[in-house]
Amino acid sequence: MSGKLLVIEGLDGSGKATQTELLCRSLEEMGKTVRHITFPDYEQPSSALVKMYLSGVFGKDPAEVNAYAASSFYAVDRYASYIRFWKKEYEAGTIIVADRYTTSNMIYQLEKVVPEEREAFLHWLENFEYDRLGLPRPDFVFYLDMPPEISQKLMSARYSGDENKKDIHEKNEKYLEDCRESARYAAQKLGWQVINCACGDHPKSIDEIHSAILRRIKGVF
Repeated sequence: MSGKLLVIEGLDGSGKATQTELLCRSLEEMGKTVRHITFPDYEQPSSALVKMYLSGVFGKDPAEVNAYAASSFYAVDRYASYIRFWKKEYEAGTIIVADRYTTSNMIYQLEKVVPEEREAFLHWLENFEYDRLGLPRPDFVFYLDMPPEISQKLMSARYSGDENKKDIHEKNEKYLEDCRESARYAAQKLGWQVINCACGDHPKSIDEIHSAILRRIKGVF
């Protein structure tokens, strides 16, 4: 029996890494077998094209690489990770908790598609990654909805104010604002669990956000 795939998704600086770790810990405390995975997998050669894209090798503006090409960079990295590192565990019943997944393409690349083609792009992406490549579909997607103006401050703190450490996505505030709209569109179309991560101009506490996630999966585990 296959396990379950839980995805923590959100814009850069929304707290995905922290919430993924906390969710893994909570599930382990429930006695579950859990595997934590992260995308892109920067330590593996399969992420080479992703790193080239994010560093600006193909253009400093994300729009210079079309949605389909950029999506394929990330999809290949996911395929390599699945086949090499977690397929057997997943198929044996392990709960996989992912920091980003196919859902990131639905946020960051959907923004590049004209509105009348958005639904077709989502259909293409699901068919490409889940049906053609054979990657498992997520059982739950938790989208951490953090306003870009707040996440930008959190990222600047993470990089100690060194803006040169940001990739081409992180540097482009307008792009991130548009990606937030894409995320809301995808969440509505695909039934993601939206977690509000801000109260006014301030981020909610880590514990508040974690508790909100746990409430959404209460009764499932």
